[in-house]
Amino acid sequence: MTSATVSTGRSAGNRRPARSARSGQPLTRVSGLGLGVAMLWFSLLVLIPLAAVVATASADGFGAFWDAISNEQTFASIRLTVGTAFLVTVVNVVMGTLIAWVLVRDNFFGKRVLEILIDIPFALPTIVAGLVLLSLYGPTSPLGVNIANTRVAVFLAFLFVTLPFVVRTVQPVLAELDREAEEAAASLGASRFTIFWKIILPSLTPAITAGAALSFARGVSEYGSLVLLSGNLPMRTEVTSVRILSSIENDHLESAAAVATVLLIISFAVIVVLDLIQRRAVRRG
Repeated sequence: MTSATVSTGRSAGNRRPARSARSGQPLTRVSGLGLGVAMLWFSLLVLIPLAAVVATASADGFGAFWDAISNEQTFASIRLTVGTAFLVTVVNVVMGTLIAWVLVRDNFFGKRVLEILIDIPFALPTIVAGLVLLSLYGPTSPLGVNIANTRVAVFLAFLFVTLPFVVRTVQPVLAELDREAEEAAASLGASRFTIFWKIILPSLTPAITAGAALSFARGVSEYGSLVLLSGNLPMRTEVTSVRILSSIENDHLESAAAVATVLLIISFAVIVVLDLIQRRAVRRG
């Protein structure tokens, strides 16, 4: 009786350190070396360049930084870029999820071709994309649609280059979903909308938010696909990437760095918000 109690106590005591070890296992030499190499590589490619941009933007003090970003032409380009990127991201969330659904859940003629065409904005050089958009929607458009030198052109260019992001993040997750829960809900009388809203959408939310973050970040940094179609008109169709390039060409590096820093802060804030949404969706799931 006593020995059984003692052995049980020992076995229980032996199990506790194992659980704590798994939860806080120290790094091995190999793991530590890998982490160090990864952080060094990440610092060289990302952290140090970003720090250099921020340092350049603040080199002349906050007053010069504020004057650079509060300039009427600069502020108009920031407002246009961020606002258009946000609208395009909303459209991509809806249409990208719909396209991913069609590619995963439906079978139709030409499906494989569509799978390939979705990735064209990834592979096509952006300046080529701009030339294609100009030929289709410019003054000599065979479709009779001329949106050159308008804000619609900026929206269309952003939409073209960001199309695949939500599709390619949602598609593999949707393909791996277990459909037994959907079938069980349907057998209990749940409508298709209820099944999608209560079962499918929560599982897709992390992938949708990841694609939305990529779409927004890609939109605010776009240059090549819109430089020909938008006309780069100050106060009307000039985006921040064009504004930054103009500042550099005029030897105003601090102003260019200030605008880049503002975009960095905005993009970081959007990514943080989307990450919080993603984490909440994962916890609820």
